[in-house]
Amino acid sequence: MAFEFPVRVYWEDTDAGGIVFYANYLKFFERARTEWLRSLGIGQQRLREQTGGMFVVTDAQLRYHRPARLDDELIVTAALQAAGRASLTIVQRALLKPEQMTEQPPLLLTEGTIRIGWVDAATMRPARVPNSLLEQLTP
Repeated sequence: MAFEFPVRVYWEDTDAGGIVFYANYLKFFERARTEWLRSLGIGQQRLREQTGGMFVVTDAQLRYHRPARLDDELIVTAALQAAGRASLTIVQRALLKPEQMTEQPPLLLTEGTIRIGWVDAATMRPARVPNSLLEQLTP
């Protein structure tokens, strides 16, 4: 089951044509991942303070299907695809909220796979994800 996070498209998210600038989907995905972790009781600042580690994006692959436009309401999802010793792979999608469309289900706009690695916050060197954190992330 994917975590869902609502996003409204504002002027700052768009280009001169009123469509979402392609790089802003990465921002939307980042917000959804952060809120997904928060929904699991994992605050990233507190996690860093308690463990000395943090997540960093190590790979991002996106596919754009349709544009989002000014004032659109989106649903941005995040779901854990894989958990390794030092990284997580998260599958994410940006969907047009159903109330704005005539057809169901929600229209897929953008999808991506984001890999986040665990690093020592002081050195930025790769490290193992703490077992207690993995237990919170995987059912």
